Amino acid sequence: MTDSASSTDRAGPLSGLDDRLDGLFGLVALVLLVNVVGGVPAVLGGPDSAWFDALVKPAIYPPSWVFGVVWTTLFTLTGAAVWLLVRADASPERRVALGAFVLQFVFNVAWTPTFFALEQIGLALGIIVVLAVLLAGTVAAFARVDRRAAVLLVPYLAWVCFAAVLNYRFLVLN
Repeated sequence: MTDSASSTDRAGPLSGLDDRLDGLFGLVALVLLVNVVGGVPAVLGGPDSAWFDALVKPAIYPPSWVFGVVWTTLFTLTGAAVWLLVRADASPERRVALGAFVLQFVFNVAWTPTFFALEQIGLALGIIVVLAVLLAGTVAAFARVDRRAAVLLVPYLAWVCFAAVLNYRFLVLN
């Protein structure tokens, strides 16, 4: 394949980013981006409030420090999964997978302020259930492009399902 054929194959909305995000720099950049975007809502309005402290905690509620460790790990795996997709050849499947990722990530980012800042446990439950469904679709879409990328998202899906159960228990108890 010649250079011109390669650039034609990779044409599309990400074509300008493809080369810049290839390699270790791209991996680090995407991991950092996903961690920052995913983590900002918790920094701006997370569980450090009198309202949250006053809630009855479900028996399955893990120690508070677990959330930071788990989310950092999951966002790191997710950034690596997105990196694998960006490196894949441009295709309609890749475009769908990246679009699915962005859509589910919007719901992920929306959950924290809905639960903690707006104090809307029921609405947060609706958001996280939709997130779980969208994330399952995202895993399937990633699998059509790169199975390794899909596997990297499975722990994220498992944690979101656990978080949905946890959110439900908060709703029942409070």
